[in-house]
Amino acid sequence: MKNRIVLGISHGDVNGISYEVILKTLLDNRIYEVCTPVLYGSAKVAAYHRKALNLPSQNLNLIKSADEATHKKPYLVNCINDEIRVELGKSTAMAGESSFAALQKAVSELKEGKLDALITGPIDKHNIQSETFKFPGHTEYLASQFPGSDALMLMVNEVMKMGVITGHLPLKEVPGNITQDLILQKLKIMNRSLMEDFRIRKPRIAVFSLNPHAGDNGLLGDEEEKIISPAIKTARDQNILAFGPFPADGFFGAGNYSKFDGILAMYHDQGLIPFKALSYEGGVNFTAGLPIVRTSPAHGTAYEIAGKNEASENSFRHALYMACDILKNREEYKELTANPLKSIDPTTLV
Repeated sequence: MKNRIVLGISHGDVNGISYEVILKTLLDNRIYEVCTPVLYGSAKVAAYHRKALNLPSQNLNLIKSADEATHKKPYLVNCINDEIRVELGKSTAMAGESSFAALQKAVSELKEGKLDALITGPIDKHNIQSETFKFPGHTEYLASQFPGSDALMLMVNEVMKMGVITGHLPLKEVPGNITQDLILQKLKIMNRSLMEDFRIRKPRIAVFSLNPHAGDNGLLGDEEEKIISPAIKTARDQNILAFGPFPADGFFGAGNYSKFDGILAMYHDQGLIPFKALSYEGGVNFTAGLPIVRTSPAHGTAYEIAGKNEASENSFRHALYMACDILKNREEYKELTANPLKSIDPTTLV
């Protein structure tokens, strides 16, 4: 692993709290001992937010590309038209355009190897939609940019790692999209990520039911018997330690989340409501399954508090450090699998 990690940061929605949490995080000088952050956005917008929030002065060094960055400083790649208008707390077409422009530039430099990882600021999933961006969110867009990869939205905090099978999908469409193949695919991604990205040797994964009370023996639905349980059995046959299906309410009510390394929910709110209830400010959104490392704070644009200096930077800070940790874990995992005897104390060999 090289000594200097270069992290790209896409600025997200300029009218929300994204700049607030980014700028507050970059005020901590300890970050520069670990990585070199490169913000893709606008110097004009950064100055606007700093003044509106009355934040301490900070020099974001302007560069044209991440390969110009040196160590122990924050940098900014200006990739937004200077005509950009900040309208705090409002969802505007201009904000959506600038969100995508920054994301595009950061992903381009990530592909070119100028960045080691990407942290995405929160976007408005509505105003970013255009002829060139027709995705429910970052996860799906990034999967499209790295063909051949299967992505899994993995929410991570100190007490759990929560994956969701169907992600950003209307609730009425969830049952029709739940298949044995999809469950098995997501279990494989989660299992591999827990080993490679989080260095868990033999992950134990809990799988949720779709219906209340896990279908109650078919009384409340048969997806558990016909789809979910067979998928779990197939996963176990392939040496993945999957368990369930568990009814989500009882699972959390009994505190069972502490007994598993990963949890796989059937749909978005089934997993994210308990996740955010237990750790809203410190959670991180990680896209598992991609060849690159991407993290994001677990919150959205929070228009209602934009410009009020009320947003906590904890989630964004965790996202930054987690990206660094995952990069190191992946490198160590590669070394270990390339030379499995490396981790064995030779004095114990007979």
